[in-house]
Amino acid sequence: MKRKFIQLVFLVLVLIAHCTLNIDNCYTQWVHSSGPGGAIVQCFAVSGLNLYAGTTKGIYLSIDNGTTWTAVNNGLTSQGVYALTFSGTNLFAGTGGGVFISTNFGSSWTAVNNGITYIDIRALAVSGNNIFAGSYSLSTGGVFLSTNNGTSWTAVNSGFTNKNVSSLAVMGTNLFAGIGGNVYLSTNNGANWTGANGGITMSNVYSLTAIGTKLFAGTSNGLFSSVNNGANWTAANSGLTSYFVTSLKASGANIFAGTTGAFQIGGGVFLSTDEGTTWSSVNNGIVNYVINALTVSGTKVFAGSYGNGVYLTANNGSSWTSVSNGMADRSIYALAVSGSNIFAGGAGWGTGLSLSTDNALSWTDIGLPNLSIFALAVSGTNLFAGTSSGSGVVYLSTNNGINWTVANNGLPTGSVPHVLAFAVSGTKLFAGFNNRGVYLTSNNGTNWTAVNNGLTHQYVYSLAVLDTNVFAGTQGGGVFLSTNNGTNWTAVTNGLTNLYVYSLAVMGTKVFAGTSGGVYLSTNNGSSWTEVNNGIGFQSVISFAVSGTNIFAGTGGGIFLSTNSGTNWIQKNQGINVVPTTRALLTANNYIFAGIEENSIWRRSYSEIIGIKNISTEIPVKYSLSQNYPNPFNPMTIINYELKITSYVNMIVYDVMGKEVVTLVNEKQSPGTYQVEFDAGSLTSGVYFYRLTTEGFSDAKRMMLVK
Repeated sequence: MKRKFIQLVFLVLVLIAHCTLNIDNCYTQWVHSSGPGGAIVQCFAVSGLNLYAGTTKGIYLSIDNGTTWTAVNNGLTSQGVYALTFSGTNLFAGTGGGVFISTNFGSSWTAVNNGITYIDIRALAVSGNNIFAGSYSLSTGGVFLSTNNGTSWTAVNSGFTNKNVSSLAVMGTNLFAGIGGNVYLSTNNGANWTGANGGITMSNVYSLTAIGTKLFAGTSNGLFSSVNNGANWTAANSGLTSYFVTSLKASGANIFAGTTGAFQIGGGVFLSTDEGTTWSSVNNGIVNYVINALTVSGTKVFAGSYGNGVYLTANNGSSWTSVSNGMADRSIYALAVSGSNIFAGGAGWGTGLSLSTDNALSWTDIGLPNLSIFALAVSGTNLFAGTSSGSGVVYLSTNNGINWTVANNGLPTGSVPHVLAFAVSGTKLFAGFNNRGVYLTSNNGTNWTAVNNGLTHQYVYSLAVLDTNVFAGTQGGGVFLSTNNGTNWTAVTNGLTNLYVYSLAVMGTKVFAGTSGGVYLSTNNGSSWTEVNNGIGFQSVISFAVSGTNIFAGTGGGIFLSTNSGTNWIQKNQGINVVPTTRALLTANNYIFAGIEENSIWRRSYSEIIGIKNISTEIPVKYSLSQNYPNPFNPMTIINYELKITSYVNMIVYDVMGKEVVTLVNEKQSPGTYQVEFDAGSLTSGVYFYRLTTEGFSDAKRMMLVK
């Protein structure tokens, strides 16, 4: 009994030591926010209350009609999902990496590709015990048949030479395949195929659907129908304003067609109540008019979009509601804050701008649909969005994104100019472009002027302002400096050995440059630069966020924090379950927010990520500063302190000469007991002091670092 007690005490001590030396493993970690919701949805499958959506980032499951979604990708090694279908209780997924089967409703997946010669699977169909897979390869693809739930497959391609199979459909005992611009028919489970084009030439048959006695073919030049198995086809486009038809689905006597259309022009969802003879647009509530997939569950119709996730209608298309909570696959390139409003700009088709008023717990799409937004800026009550397409390059909102106007007068036109960066200096706003240099407005975008004299490299990734100095980070030219609002520029690259500058940040008098090979620091307005990569390495640094004396760096390998001006960096990826290519960072409202490539928004408590944790909200009777523990320490230690009233708190570590080493706390805090970690990994052994200063209280204590 005594031995077991000793073992238990030892285990507790080990756990305490683990939490002491590995604080991030014991504290709160990054949390994936609920949005901005959206994904590139390519297919659906329904079984009872289970609704599955196949996307470019795997498979999502909803059991509450799309109100919430959960990723179900265990074992799914290829996450570009083009097709989903059930055969009995088995769920099959056609992906860019072949066919996968789940026998437990998506909880786990197994690849089943034996006999398939090319594993880019774009279509699936089931007829009795037969499962058909359409492979997309001109010479080695085609149609494959399995009669044993995917254990083995046999090519059934006799009759066609082009083997780019994009669609399959079953109608009674007939099997149809859409291949290139042709439809083929097999009446013997693929043993033989004959052309079923009815004397007309189609272009890229993207969908085949059997509804009643009619077969429909959705192509890139319209919709066609046949009542005699493809012997004859009739155009069925009356009322369609987009002839790129990707999907069809029947709900009772209603037929819905999903089409594509850019910038809310022409595309979206169409409804026919007369078996496809005429169509009417039903897009109320849909902001993304590129619809890839449709499905029906009871009286509900779901539409899968290209970048905005899933829409739901329960009234036959009279109105649609976005139902993409948890389906957060957007690539976020820009973040901005204005009071309690957090704005997120996405890049990629169907994204636009989203707003959160509750620190990323929920998001609402608020405008600029289908535009890629690479830059956001807040200037007073004005919100600017820099885009890559649409009728304008820069958009302005004066009411938090509710309404937008084009603010483009004087900006470059031509082949898709991109705004990659903004910087605000008083009433001036600078915009950095791809291959167009820098433009300046002093009247909130009413007029813009090119300010590129001396800017020999005009692909501008980043901009930053320090007092009256403006810095521009360029592609291949390093950093340029203007001391006269962009009238003239001078290259400032001394010591900057990497000249691809993706990001810039200012901390006091310090300027940081994030390059394709790490971080550089200048303390003299760019006259010279020093490499500061300890802990971060020579990876691409895409984004920065500065808060007080702390700086965060977003990289291709995640998020890093430096509390000592870049001398040392600590990786802070704990809890993020993807490769966190971090395009945007923002500190606001006691949180840090990260925009992750193809994985939307993540957030983490700011005080926790820098090592401050509120361990009790009970109001102490007095101020106090505790002795650090352990002491002596190597290299991690914990410091506790108590606050009896709300006050601004500052805690600084000094060496024996009185030189400031690092700031551990520099923020306003509520009453309670707090805990802060101190990582002295970059310091030498010796005696150090830490001082806590608040409103009406100050105390200091001694600690010893022993390495």
